[in-house]
Amino acid sequence: MTKLLIHLFVRNSEKLDDPEVRRSYGRFAGIVGIITNFILFIAKIIAGTIANSIAVTADAMNNLTDFASSIITLVGFRMASKPADREHPYGHARFEYISGLIVSLLICVVGFEFARDSVHKILSPEKTDFSLLATLILGLSILLKLWQSLFYRKVGKLTNSETLMAASADSRSDVITTSVVLVGALITRFTGYNLDGYMGTAVAVLIMITGYRLIRQTSDPLLGAAPSHVLVDDIYRTITQKEGIIGVHDLTVHDYGPGGCFASVHCEVPAERDILESHDLIDNIEKEFLSEKGIHLVIHMDPIITDDARTNELKKQVEALLDTISPEITMHDFRVVWGPTHSNLVFDICVPFGFSMKDDELVEVVSDKIHKLNSTYYAAITVDHDYVPKS
Repeated sequence: MTKLLIHLFVRNSEKLDDPEVRRSYGRFAGIVGIITNFILFIAKIIAGTIANSIAVTADAMNNLTDFASSIITLVGFRMASKPADREHPYGHARFEYISGLIVSLLICVVGFEFARDSVHKILSPEKTDFSLLATLILGLSILLKLWQSLFYRKVGKLTNSETLMAASADSRSDVITTSVVLVGALITRFTGYNLDGYMGTAVAVLIMITGYRLIRQTSDPLLGAAPSHVLVDDIYRTITQKEGIIGVHDLTVHDYGPGGCFASVHCEVPAERDILESHDLIDNIEKEFLSEKGIHLVIHMDPIITDDARTNELKKQVEALLDTISPEITMHDFRVVWGPTHSNLVFDICVPFGFSMKDDELVEVVSDKIHKLNSTYYAAITVDHDYVPKS
């Protein structure tokens, strides 16, 4: 059914790289959410009023929050599609993350409000009367919410949208909460035990848990979460396959929302190669990343001496030395300034965040071990940290 709806209402739906098509998906998902959630809210508020049930009313208000969330999703996609301007040179795509965060906060607020009301009803219980109509409405709403979750997930994956994936998780949670309410209603109807306040509390707690998880999920991109292993491995693999690239290091990736990926990396090239040839290679790699992957990549070129046997042998010794300290340490940009009385070894080492040694301590340990290799060796070391997951 979802495929049919997409085919009917999203023009050129197969062109997912087209920003206008992606906006059409967002508008379509927002409209579907507005219609279905409003229907659920009206149906459940009627059922809750008839049954005098705080649990059903809480579930209805949860759908009203989803209705508001769908409007926010619609506005979020519209705002995220605005082009870059002087105040926002990287575009507005992160507004989509902000809208997802707003949705998550609304979910938490609704959960807290109904937790308070449900506890009050436990302390001061009121008679409930679950009719066949109320039970039927809850059962149908479960089926509609399940379809809604699958719909959001499919469209979210197609468009790589954090907001829609958050909406899918919220809908999936609603399936659980409404099922809890339905079970409580059946128990109340057939046993006479009034579990309405308890069921309302359970619904409220589940809503708040969902909201908390979604806050973490939607705030990570805003805080600057590490890029995925898939993206990092693809970048490394694409670059290192090029003839004339010796090594890659110091990769950083900044996510400004869908379609707004900016990255920088250092590429080692043979120092003996014509600099214009290496520069042309770097330019071609940058153009390829933008045209084929949509990544704005900036490459810093590091010339490396490869035809000096003495330097290459010393580099191997230093790499082995670093491995004795920790296999997590990597080295790059190694060069040696040879002199008649002493030689300077200049290089960078990279360690992960949370490494067992502080930077100054690590530099001191490595320098001492290098000096022990040869008393005429002195190290000039720069410590870097991994900003991406290990390839």
